Amino acid sequence: MISLPLILFALFVIIPILEIATFIQVGSVVGLPLTLLGILLTAIIGAILVRQQGFKALNDARENMAQQKSPIEQVVHGVFILIAGLLLLTPGFLTDAIGFLFLIPPLRLSIAYKVWAWIKANGSISVNTSEFSSHYQSSPKQQGGGTVIDGEATEIKDPRKSGDRRIP
Repeated sequence: MISLPLILFALFVIIPILEIATFIQVGSVVGLPLTLLGILLTAIIGAILVRQQGFKALNDARENMAQQKSPIEQVVHGVFILIAGLLLLTPGFLTDAIGFLFLIPPLRLSIAYKVWAWIKANGSISVNTSEFSSHYQSSPKQQGGGTVIDGEATEIKDPRKSGDRRIP
């Protein structure tokens, strides 16, 4: 499993070094003015695409909620669009390339399914709201030919909704 310090090292040391090397290579081929123009254009085009796709994801989520459907897929799209926006506004050709890839909807969903499968296999998920609390720990057990996953859920009753008008 990849550790957090390794991820942070990659984000703050390796990626900037690769971006600087890419700037130098591109600049030596096309010159400084075109390199700077390329950086500016990718940021502008990326911002336009992020805005369009972000509003589409938001409108799709609103439509799903109006139809009493879960907007989970639109939330996933929104998270990837946010990450794409951050990458596209960060100066650099490598981060721009990754940001533009995150703007391709089928690719976003493919990555999301793979990440979700990895989390289910290796991680722990907790959900806490004012009315419901649950925790999922990945610890499958084989029992009688099938997989049993232990889980725990606790429902917390809201006294305002149960008819009991006493406020604790």
